[in-house]
Amino acid sequence: MIDKLHFAHNEFELPSECADNLGIVYAKQVSLKHKKDNGQFFTPTTIAKLMASFCNNTKSSIRILDPGCGTAILSCSLIEYIVEKNDGIDNIILEVYETDSEIITFTQESLIYLKKWLKSKGINFEYILHTKDFILENAHTLNDSRELSLFETEEIVSNKFDIIISNPPYFKLSKDDKRTIAAQRLVSGQPNIYSLFMGISAKLLYEGGEMIFITPRSFASGNYFKAFRELFFNTVQVHKIHLFNSRKETFDRDNVLQETVIIKAIREKIDSQKEVIVSSSGGIKDIFNPSINSFKTEELISLKSKEIILHLPTNGKEEKILSLISTWNCRLIDYDISISTGPVVSFRAENFIQNNYENGSVFLAPLFWLHNVNKMILEWPKQFKDKGQYIRIEESTKSLLIPNKNYIFLRRFSTKDDKSRLIAAPYFCNYYQSNVIGVENKVNYLYRKRGHMDRSETVGLCALLNSELFDTYFRIFNGNVNVSATELREMLFPPINELKKIGNKIILSNDFSVSNVNYLVNELFGLELILNEHE
Repeated sequence: MIDKLHFAHNEFELPSECADNLGIVYAKQVSLKHKKDNGQFFTPTTIAKLMASFCNNTKSSIRILDPGCGTAILSCSLIEYIVEKNDGIDNIILEVYETDSEIITFTQESLIYLKKWLKSKGINFEYILHTKDFILENAHTLNDSRELSLFETEEIVSNKFDIIISNPPYFKLSKDDKRTIAAQRLVSGQPNIYSLFMGISAKLLYEGGEMIFITPRSFASGNYFKAFRELFFNTVQVHKIHLFNSRKETFDRDNVLQETVIIKAIREKIDSQKEVIVSSSGGIKDIFNPSINSFKTEELISLKSKEIILHLPTNGKEEKILSLISTWNCRLIDYDISISTGPVVSFRAENFIQNNYENGSVFLAPLFWLHNVNKMILEWPKQFKDKGQYIRIEESTKSLLIPNKNYIFLRRFSTKDDKSRLIAAPYFCNYYQSNVIGVENKVNYLYRKRGHMDRSETVGLCALLNSELFDTYFRIFNGNVNVSATELREMLFPPINELKKIGNKIILSNDFSVSNVNYLVNELFGLELILNEHE
């Protein structure tokens, strides 16, 4: 632990500049591993100032919380902004949480300087630095279903805040972690710690209180964040969102590749018609000259859906595609099409998987892996190290095999470098002479439970999934490399006859290329102008 800090202040610097300089000094004294283990990605000053500008506080006395403060650059930037915009401010109470013993000395130095700066302006300032775990100390608020207002007794609202601002830590928690157990109401899979910070903070706001967070955008969709989204979007109303088109610039000082989002929400009754301002910038350089648009809440958040997915369009192209797809009202279930995950888990079934074909006493079915699935093309057999292309047909594998009929195979994962997140290939029952086939666990498959998908709808649906249109649609709400069956079930699709039109044209042309797919999809839905305009 760093007990003493030898740091010279510039007497004219702002508190946020002091906090930023302290962060630079701290970063030089600890290892990258230490920062990674603690989920520390310090907020650049420019982003801190943008986040502060989202605040609309006009009260003369306010309570602020920064639940993962580091050197308190967000708190300092916020308070500077409030002091500049609110002439009537005369009392500020700030509570911050920081558990990293290595940085506490830097945090204290930053807060002492902030206090001195505010005193010079005649503003009373008190701060409380908590060194206990924010989640463990406040998870009990998740069970508080009452709406607390400013008119309740001081004892009841003493732990409520007017403004909460945070760049929380980002890392996954195990299921048996004390914080996971304490915040179980927010957990529906393996949680990331930042979502627990967001959910608890939403509950710590006064009615009308504001929260401003910068986090990964992975909470917008996916089963792991489902419980979080249900609580969060039923506790606060989203008012502003800022998106970054570049993954590289947001935390460039820490060499972090992360898709991030700034979100401002207010604790108030949810209104599906409420306007949400969505801004976006390439990175930091153009952060104060962003593109700006507005949407109704219901256009961005599927409040009526079980998944409550948040859509985050970053540019005009995505906005227009989202507008088009909002006119569709079909889901896969409306086509009587289901989606499942391949049942063959390779390490559990390794005794039944083999690479070479045998004729005679051993009966084999083809086994389809992620690497067999390419856009509109199923490449099988394909030699790949330790990935046999056949699975035995016997009593022990009966539960692992599926009937041989028409399917669409869809990769469950892509890489950050893949041009497309959605990569799908059609499979037809005459592809291989067998009653059953095997599908590995990293592949999703789409099918009709009762009966078959015909060739035209199989090809048409597969083409739509592979199109630039649908890839863009998927990226609007999915900020990670996973393609989950749950998300696909909630996605909107056009009428089935539109899919068959696409499928029939591809089949008649015998051209399954991606360029032909995009041409036909764009022609059918009038997308040529939208896509070309934003290239």
